[in-house]
Amino acid sequence: MAKLLSDRSTNSSSDSLDWSGGTGTFWVWGTFDGATIKLEASPDGSIWFDVGAAVTLTDKGVAAFALGPCKLRATLVNAGASTSISAAL
Repeated sequence: MAKLLSDRSTNSSSDSLDWSGGTGTFWVWGTFDGATIKLEASPDGSIWFDVGAAVTLTDKGVAAFALGPCKLRATLVNAGASTSISAAL
């Protein structure tokens, strides 16, 4: 399992990692306090795209995805005062 975020409390994006392609699982847990976390993909690391509604979470959960080779990152938005979220692939 590759950890993207660890107890993140502010609006920000994780470092990117190289995805070799295929199916994967996006795991998210913690205290949301109104926050949203989404999986984003990039062909080159300079422009980012939401992977989709199925991997945009507003509560702890697991989401599946299938992508070709790309870069992936997690992005946290709308963090509240008590937000503390972790995410992994």
